[in-house]
Amino acid sequence: MKFTPYFDCNATTPLELTVADKIRFYMEIEYGNAGSRTHEIGTRAKQAVQVARNQIASVIDCNAEEVIFTSGATESNNIAILGLMEFGEQNYKKHIISSAVEHKAVLDPLKYMQTKGWEVTFIKPNKQGIISTKDILSAVRDETLLISVMHVNNETGIIQPIEEIAAGLKNSDVYFHVDAAQSFGKLIDPLQNPRIDLISISAHKIYGPKGIGALITKRRCFKKPPLQPLLFGGGQERGLRPGTLPVPLIAGFGEAAEIARKNCMKRELTCMKMRKKLLQLIKEMNGQINGSTHHVMTHICNFSIPDINSEAVMLALKGIIAISNGSACTSSSYTQSHVLNAMGLSEDRIKGALRFSWCHMTEEPDWNQIATILKNLLLH
Repeated sequence: MKFTPYFDCNATTPLELTVADKIRFYMEIEYGNAGSRTHEIGTRAKQAVQVARNQIASVIDCNAEEVIFTSGATESNNIAILGLMEFGEQNYKKHIISSAVEHKAVLDPLKYMQTKGWEVTFIKPNKQGIISTKDILSAVRDETLLISVMHVNNETGIIQPIEEIAAGLKNSDVYFHVDAAQSFGKLIDPLQNPRIDLISISAHKIYGPKGIGALITKRRCFKKPPLQPLLFGGGQERGLRPGTLPVPLIAGFGEAAEIARKNCMKRELTCMKMRKKLLQLIKEMNGQINGSTHHVMTHICNFSIPDINSEAVMLALKGIIAISNGSACTSSSYTQSHVLNAMGLSEDRIKGALRFSWCHMTEEPDWNQIATILKNLLLH
Protein backbone atom coordinates (compact mmCIF):
# COMPACT_ATOMS: atom_id res chain seq x y z
CA MET A 1 0.00 0.00 0.00
CA LYS A 2 1.29 3.44 -0.95
CA PHE A 3 1.01 5.96 1.90
CA THR A 4 0.48 9.68 1.43
CA PRO A 5 3.30 11.76 2.97
CA TYR A 6 1.91 12.78 6.35
CA PHE A 7 2.16 16.47 7.25
CA ASP A 8 -0.39 16.65 10.05
CA CYS A 9 1.79 15.74 13.02
CA ASN A 10 0.26 18.45 15.21
CA ALA A 11 -2.96 16.45 15.08
CA THR A 12 -1.19 13.21 15.97
CA THR A 13 2.14 11.53 15.31
CA PRO A 14 3.07 8.06 14.07
CA LEU A 15 4.19 5.47 16.62
CA GLU A 16 7.86 4.76 17.13
CA LEU A 17 8.43 1.04 16.51
CA THR A 18 9.89 0.39 19.96
CA VAL A 19 6.87 2.12 21.51
CA ALA A 20 4.52 -0.16 19.58
CA ASP A 21 6.53 -3.18 20.76
CA LYS A 22 6.30 -2.01 24.37
CA ILE A 23 2.54 -1.54 24.15
CA ARG A 24 2.05 -4.95 22.59
CA PHE A 25 4.16 -6.62 25.29
CA TYR A 26 2.01 -5.22 28.09
CA MET A 27 -1.18 -6.05 26.24
CA GLU A 28 -0.34 -9.62 25.31
CA ILE A 29 2.25 -10.86 27.84
CA GLU A 30 2.26 -8.72 30.99
CA TYR A 31 -1.44 -7.83 31.08
CA GLY A 32 -1.76 -7.42 34.86
CA ASN A 33 -3.65 -4.68 36.68
CA ALA A 34 -1.29 -2.29 38.44
CA GLY A 35 -3.77 -2.12 41.32
CA SER A 36 -3.60 -5.88 42.00
CA ARG A 37 -1.37 -6.25 45.07
CA THR A 38 -1.80 -9.93 45.84
CA HIS A 39 0.30 -11.50 43.07
CA GLU A 40 3.45 -10.91 41.09
CA ILE A 41 1.65 -10.21 37.81
CA GLY A 42 0.04 -7.14 39.36
CA THR A 43 3.35 -6.18 40.95
CA ARG A 44 5.10 -6.24 37.59
CA ALA A 45 2.37 -4.05 36.09
CA LYS A 46 2.82 -1.58 38.94
CA GLN A 47 6.57 -1.59 38.34
CA ALA A 48 6.02 -0.84 34.65
CA VAL A 49 3.88 2.15 35.57
CA GLN A 50 6.57 3.41 37.93
CA VAL A 51 9.24 3.08 35.26
CA ALA A 52 7.12 5.16 32.88
CA ARG A 53 6.44 7.71 35.59
CA ASN A 54 10.18 8.08 36.12
CA GLN A 55 10.83 8.39 32.38
CA ILE A 56 8.29 11.18 31.99
CA ALA A 57 9.46 12.96 35.14
CA SER A 58 13.04 12.98 33.85
CA VAL A 59 11.97 15.03 30.81
CA ILE A 60 10.33 17.65 33.05
CA ASP A 61 12.95 17.33 35.82
CA CYS A 62 10.28 16.78 38.45
CA ASN A 63 9.53 14.10 41.02
CA ALA A 64 7.88 10.95 39.73
CA GLU A 65 4.99 11.32 42.20
CA GLU A 66 4.17 14.66 40.55
CA VAL A 67 3.18 12.83 37.34
CA ILE A 68 -0.58 12.13 37.32
CA PHE A 69 -1.74 9.95 34.42
CA THR A 70 -4.84 11.06 32.48
CA SER A 71 -6.46 10.21 29.16
CA GLY A 72 -4.60 13.05 27.44
CA ALA A 73 -3.85 16.77 27.50
CA THR A 74 -7.53 17.70 27.20
CA GLU A 75 -8.37 15.97 30.47
CA SER A 76 -5.20 17.33 32.05
CA ASN A 77 -6.21 20.88 31.10
CA ASN A 78 -9.66 20.36 32.58
CA ILE A 79 -8.28 19.05 35.86
CA ALA A 80 -5.70 21.85 36.08
CA ILE A 81 -8.34 24.55 35.58
CA LEU A 82 -11.63 23.19 36.94
CA GLY A 83 -9.81 21.36 39.72
CA LEU A 84 -8.86 24.72 41.26
CA MET A 85 -12.42 26.07 41.38
CA GLU A 86 -13.20 25.01 44.94
CA PHE A 87 -9.95 26.46 46.30
CA GLY A 88 -10.49 29.72 44.43
CA GLU A 89 -14.04 30.12 45.66
CA GLN A 90 -13.06 29.41 49.26
CA ASN A 91 -10.25 31.97 49.11
CA TYR A 92 -12.10 34.68 47.14
CA LYS A 93 -9.80 34.30 44.15
CA LYS A 94 -12.11 33.99 41.16
CA HIS A 95 -10.01 35.59 38.42
CA ILE A 96 -8.01 33.74 35.76
CA ILE A 97 -5.67 35.06 33.07
CA SER A 98 -5.19 33.22 29.79
CA SER A 99 -4.63 33.98 26.12
CA ALA A 100 -7.01 34.27 23.20
CA VAL A 101 -5.07 31.67 21.21
CA GLU A 102 -5.35 28.73 23.60
CA HIS A 103 -6.58 25.31 22.55
CA LYS A 104 -10.30 24.66 22.98
CA ALA A 105 -9.39 22.28 25.82
CA VAL A 106 -8.43 25.39 27.80
CA LEU A 107 -10.85 27.93 26.37
CA ASP A 108 -13.97 25.82 26.92
CA PRO A 109 -13.33 25.08 30.65
CA LEU A 110 -12.63 28.80 31.14
CA LYS A 111 -15.88 29.73 29.40
CA TYR A 112 -17.70 27.27 31.65
CA MET A 113 -16.21 28.97 34.70
CA GLN A 114 -17.44 32.32 33.40
CA THR A 115 -20.99 30.94 33.55
CA LYS A 116 -20.34 30.20 37.23
CA GLY A 117 -19.39 33.78 38.06
CA TRP A 118 -15.66 33.64 37.43
CA GLU A 119 -13.86 36.43 35.59
CA VAL A 120 -11.38 35.50 32.87
CA THR A 121 -9.00 37.94 31.16
CA PHE A 122 -8.03 36.78 27.66
CA ILE A 123 -4.83 38.42 26.39
CA LYS A 124 -4.60 38.83 22.62
CA PRO A 125 -1.31 38.19 20.78
CA ASN A 126 0.44 40.57 18.42
CA LYS A 127 0.31 39.99 14.66
CA GLN A 128 3.22 37.57 15.05
CA GLY A 129 1.10 35.38 17.29
CA ILE A 130 3.16 36.12 20.41
CA ILE A 131 1.59 36.83 23.79
CA SER A 132 3.16 39.75 25.66
CA THR A 133 4.62 38.82 29.03
CA LYS A 134 3.99 42.39 30.15
CA ASP A 135 0.30 42.14 29.24
CA ILE A 136 -0.03 38.86 31.14
CA LEU A 137 1.67 40.11 34.30
CA SER A 138 -0.06 43.48 34.18
CA ALA A 139 -3.43 41.72 34.36
CA VAL A 140 -2.58 40.07 37.70
CA ARG A 141 -4.53 41.40 40.68
CA ASP A 142 -5.24 40.35 44.26
CA GLU A 143 -8.04 37.96 43.31
CA THR A 144 -6.10 36.26 40.49
CA LEU A 145 -5.86 32.51 41.08
CA LEU A 146 -4.32 31.13 37.89
CA ILE A 147 -2.47 32.01 34.70
CA SER A 148 -2.88 29.46 31.91
CA VAL A 149 -0.75 29.97 28.79
CA MET A 150 0.14 27.32 26.19
CA HIS A 151 3.79 26.74 25.37
CA VAL A 152 3.48 26.14 21.62
CA ASN A 153 0.40 27.02 19.59
CA ASN A 154 -1.09 24.01 17.80
CA GLU A 155 -2.09 26.01 14.70
CA THR A 156 0.88 28.30 14.13
CA GLY A 157 3.73 26.63 16.02
CA ILE A 158 4.51 29.93 17.75
CA ILE A 159 6.49 29.53 20.98
CA GLN A 160 5.12 31.57 23.87
CA PRO A 161 7.41 33.19 26.50
CA ILE A 162 6.56 30.87 29.40
CA GLU A 163 10.00 31.30 30.98
CA GLU A 164 9.54 35.08 31.11
CA ILE A 165 6.09 34.68 32.62
CA ALA A 166 7.47 32.24 35.20
CA ALA A 167 10.22 34.70 36.11
CA GLY A 168 7.63 37.45 36.57
CA LEU A 169 5.70 35.25 38.99
CA LYS A 170 8.72 34.58 41.21
CA ASN A 171 7.27 36.42 44.20
CA SER A 172 3.62 35.73 43.44
CA ASP A 173 1.22 33.12 44.81
CA VAL A 174 -0.62 32.88 41.47
CA TYR A 175 -0.62 29.36 40.03
CA PHE A 176 0.89 28.93 36.57
CA HIS A 177 -0.44 26.27 34.19
CA VAL A 178 1.14 25.46 30.82
CA ASP A 179 -0.53 23.40 28.10
CA ALA A 180 2.58 21.68 26.70
CA ALA A 181 0.87 19.22 24.36
CA GLN A 182 2.88 20.52 21.40
CA SER A 183 6.21 21.08 23.18
CA PHE A 184 6.76 18.23 25.64
CA GLY A 185 9.73 16.15 24.52
CA LYS A 186 10.65 18.78 21.92
CA LEU A 187 11.56 21.87 23.96
CA ILE A 188 13.19 20.49 27.09
CA ASP A 189 14.63 23.35 29.18
CA PRO A 190 11.63 25.72 29.40
CA LEU A 191 9.34 23.08 30.92
CA GLN A 192 11.88 22.34 33.64
CA ASN A 193 11.32 25.79 35.14
CA PRO A 194 10.39 25.18 38.81
CA ARG A 195 7.95 28.13 38.87
CA ILE A 196 5.56 26.34 36.50
CA ASP A 197 3.04 24.60 38.75
CA LEU A 198 0.96 22.56 36.31
CA ILE A 199 1.87 21.09 32.92
CA SER A 200 -0.46 19.21 30.56
CA ILE A 201 1.09 16.67 28.19
CA SER A 202 -0.06 13.98 25.77
CA ALA A 203 1.62 10.83 24.46
CA HIS A 204 0.30 10.87 20.90
CA LYS A 205 2.11 14.14 20.13
CA ILE A 206 5.52 12.52 20.81
CA TYR A 207 5.20 9.28 18.80
CA GLY A 208 3.35 7.47 21.58
CA PRO A 209 -0.16 6.02 21.83
CA LYS A 210 -3.47 7.90 21.80
CA GLY A 211 -5.60 7.86 24.93
CA ILE A 212 -2.90 8.55 27.51
CA GLY A 213 -1.43 11.77 28.86
CA ALA A 214 -0.43 13.32 32.15
CA LEU A 215 -0.82 16.34 34.35
CA ILE A 216 2.42 17.39 36.04
CA THR A 217 1.56 18.79 39.48
CA LYS A 218 4.73 20.37 40.83
CA ARG A 219 5.12 21.14 44.53
CA ARG A 220 5.97 24.71 45.47
CA CYS A 221 7.35 25.31 48.96
CA PHE A 222 6.58 21.63 49.62
CA LYS A 223 2.89 22.15 48.83
CA LYS A 224 1.15 20.58 45.85
CA PRO A 225 -1.47 22.57 43.91
CA PRO A 226 -4.85 22.37 45.72
CA LEU A 227 -6.62 20.43 42.99
CA GLN A 228 -9.92 18.62 43.44
CA PRO A 229 -10.78 15.58 41.26
CA LEU A 230 -13.39 15.80 38.53
CA LEU A 231 -14.10 12.06 38.74
CA PHE A 232 -14.58 9.86 41.79
CA GLY A 233 -14.05 6.19 42.62
CA GLY A 234 -11.01 3.96 42.96
CA GLY A 235 -8.49 6.37 44.45
CA GLN A 236 -5.85 5.89 41.75
CA GLU A 237 -3.32 8.63 40.95
CA ARG A 238 -3.40 10.00 44.49
CA GLY A 239 -7.15 10.34 44.32
CA LEU A 240 -6.95 12.98 41.59
CA ARG A 241 -7.73 10.77 38.62
CA PRO A 242 -9.49 7.49 39.52
CA GLY A 243 -9.82 4.48 37.23
CA THR A 244 -7.85 1.40 36.29
CA LEU A 245 -4.49 2.46 34.89
CA PRO A 246 -3.99 1.50 31.20
CA VAL A 247 -0.59 -0.12 31.75
CA PRO A 248 0.18 -0.77 28.04
CA LEU A 249 -0.48 2.87 27.12
CA ILE A 250 1.44 4.17 30.12
CA ALA A 251 4.43 1.94 29.33
CA GLY A 252 4.32 3.18 25.72
CA PHE A 253 4.12 6.78 26.91
CA GLY A 254 7.18 6.27 29.10
CA GLU A 255 9.13 4.72 26.24
CA ALA A 256 8.17 7.59 23.91
CA ALA A 257 9.23 10.16 26.52
CA GLU A 258 12.58 8.46 27.05
CA ILE A 259 13.31 8.38 23.31
CA ALA A 260 12.22 12.01 22.93
CA ARG A 261 14.55 13.15 25.71
CA LYS A 262 17.51 11.43 24.07
CA ASN A 263 16.76 12.32 20.44
CA CYS A 264 15.08 15.74 20.51
CA MET A 265 18.03 17.61 19.00
CA LYS A 266 18.57 15.03 16.28
CA ARG A 267 14.88 15.13 15.41
CA GLU A 268 14.92 18.92 15.25
CA LEU A 269 17.78 18.93 12.76
CA THR A 270 15.89 16.49 10.54
CA CYS A 271 12.77 18.68 10.70
CA MET A 272 14.78 21.77 9.79
CA LYS A 273 15.83 20.19 6.49
CA MET A 274 12.18 19.66 5.58
CA ARG A 275 11.34 23.21 6.67
CA LYS A 276 13.87 24.73 4.27
CA LYS A 277 12.23 22.96 1.32
CA LEU A 278 8.74 24.05 2.39
CA LEU A 279 9.87 27.66 2.84
CA GLN A 280 11.32 27.60 -0.67
CA LEU A 281 7.96 26.43 -2.03
CA ILE A 282 6.14 29.18 -0.11
CA LYS A 283 8.55 31.77 -1.51
CA GLU A 284 7.95 30.55 -5.08
CA MET A 285 4.19 30.90 -4.55
CA ASN A 286 4.50 34.38 -2.99
CA GLY A 287 3.02 32.94 0.17
CA GLN A 288 2.78 34.64 3.55
CA ILE A 289 3.88 33.04 6.82
CA ASN A 290 1.23 33.41 9.50
CA GLY A 291 3.11 34.25 12.67
CA SER A 292 6.68 34.83 13.73
CA THR A 293 9.46 33.28 11.66
CA HIS A 294 11.80 33.29 14.66
CA HIS A 295 9.77 32.17 17.69
CA VAL A 296 8.40 29.06 16.01
CA MET A 297 8.94 25.31 16.09
CA THR A 298 11.03 23.88 13.25
CA HIS A 299 8.40 21.29 12.34
CA ILE A 300 5.34 23.57 12.02
CA CYS A 301 4.48 26.16 9.40
CA ASN A 302 1.20 28.02 8.98
CA PHE A 303 0.98 30.03 5.76
CA SER A 304 -1.40 31.47 3.20
CA ILE A 305 -1.06 31.83 -0.56
CA PRO A 306 -2.85 34.88 -1.98
CA ASP A 307 -6.01 34.10 -4.01
CA ILE A 308 -6.08 30.41 -3.00
CA ASN A 309 -8.63 29.01 -0.56
CA SER A 310 -7.33 26.37 1.86
CA GLU A 311 -10.26 24.02 1.21
CA ALA A 312 -9.46 24.05 -2.51
CA VAL A 313 -5.79 23.30 -1.78
CA MET A 314 -6.56 20.36 0.48
CA LEU A 315 -8.96 18.92 -2.11
CA ALA A 316 -6.41 19.34 -4.92
CA LEU A 317 -3.62 17.77 -2.85
CA LYS A 318 -5.67 14.84 -1.59
CA GLY A 319 -3.63 11.68 -2.04
CA ILE A 320 -0.50 13.78 -2.66
CA ILE A 321 0.15 15.07 0.86
CA ALA A 322 -1.85 14.95 4.11
CA ILE A 323 -2.25 18.47 5.52
CA SER A 324 -4.80 20.51 7.46
CA ASN A 325 -5.96 24.09 7.83
CA GLY A 326 -6.10 24.15 11.61
CA SER A 327 -6.87 22.19 14.74
CA ALA A 328 -8.03 18.59 14.38
CA CYS A 329 -10.54 19.23 17.18
CA THR A 330 -12.59 21.58 14.99
CA SER A 331 -11.94 20.14 11.52
CA SER A 332 -15.28 18.27 11.25
CA SER A 333 -17.09 21.56 10.63
CA TYR A 334 -14.93 24.36 9.27
CA THR A 335 -14.98 27.61 11.19
CA GLN A 336 -12.50 30.43 10.89
CA SER A 337 -9.47 29.96 13.11
CA HIS A 338 -9.88 31.77 16.44
CA VAL A 339 -6.07 31.84 16.62
CA LEU A 340 -5.56 33.69 13.34
CA ASN A 341 -8.53 35.92 14.12
CA ALA A 342 -6.97 36.90 17.44
CA MET A 343 -3.75 37.75 15.58
CA GLY A 344 -5.70 40.29 13.53
CA LEU A 345 -5.15 38.69 10.11
CA SER A 346 -7.45 39.54 7.20
CA GLU A 347 -10.40 37.30 6.37
CA ASP A 348 -8.89 36.27 3.01
CA ARG A 349 -5.61 35.34 4.64
CA ILE A 350 -7.40 33.26 7.27
CA LYS A 351 -9.51 31.47 4.65
CA GLY A 352 -6.34 30.60 2.76
CA ALA A 353 -4.35 29.40 5.77
CA LEU A 354 -2.71 25.99 5.63
CA ARG A 355 -0.90 24.15 8.42
CA PHE A 356 1.98 21.87 7.54
CA SER A 357 3.35 19.89 10.51
CA TRP A 358 5.85 17.09 10.07
CA CYS A 359 8.38 15.03 12.03
CA HIS A 360 11.57 12.99 11.77
CA MET A 361 9.51 10.09 10.42
CA THR A 362 7.75 12.06 7.66
CA GLU A 363 8.29 10.84 4.10
CA GLU A 364 9.60 13.42 1.63
CA PRO A 365 6.80 14.59 -0.70
CA ASP A 366 7.16 15.51 -4.35
CA TRP A 367 7.62 19.27 -3.92
CA ASN A 368 7.59 19.91 -7.68
CA GLN A 369 4.24 18.16 -8.02
CA ILE A 370 2.81 20.19 -5.15
CA ALA A 371 4.08 23.44 -6.71
CA THR A 372 2.51 22.53 -10.07
CA ILE A 373 -0.86 21.83 -8.48
CA LEU A 374 -0.81 25.10 -6.55
CA LYS A 375 0.13 27.08 -9.66
CA ASN A 376 -2.77 25.45 -11.55
CA LEU A 377 -5.13 26.57 -8.79
CA LEU A 378 -3.95 30.13 -9.27
CA LEU A 379 -4.82 29.92 -12.98
CA HIS A 380 -8.39 29.02 -12.21
